[in-house]
Amino acid sequence: MSTTLLRKAEFVEDQCGPHLEQVFVRSQSVVSRHVAGETLIVPVRGKVGDLASIYSFNETGSLIWQSMESPKGLAELIGAVQQVYAVGYEQAERDVKQFLSDTLSAGLVEVRKEVCQQVSMPAMDSTERGELQSAGSH
Repeated sequence: MSTTLLRKAEFVEDQCGPHLEQVFVRSQSVVSRHVAGETLIVPVRGKVGDLASIYSFNETGSLIWQSMESPKGLAELIGAVQQVYAVGYEQAERDVKQFLSDTLSAGLVEVRKEVCQQVSMPAMDSTERGELQSAGSH
């Protein structure tokens, strides 16, 4: 099961199937820089940086932000935090959900819908099904 974001901070469990999945990506209306171990975010309004609204992320926030350079699902972001910081799933999930909630409400992150990738087995033709059935009857 993967967890997806529905409305800014409302998360629900959802099973990946042949449907659209919500993924997270950085807003195109911000500029980010990594300076002295911190990630700084400046919203851009009318081609001018809004210096009254500069955001700073800690290490965990910086990792999540860097991960969202390309669209990522919630499960991918949680996995990245777990792997880098060697924390349990619940802690990583709390951290990622809090980060997403905060950045979505500030307009720094956007939600997009993409086709959910599902592992599928190739279809069997009638000959293969017959061989499978006969192999099971021995």
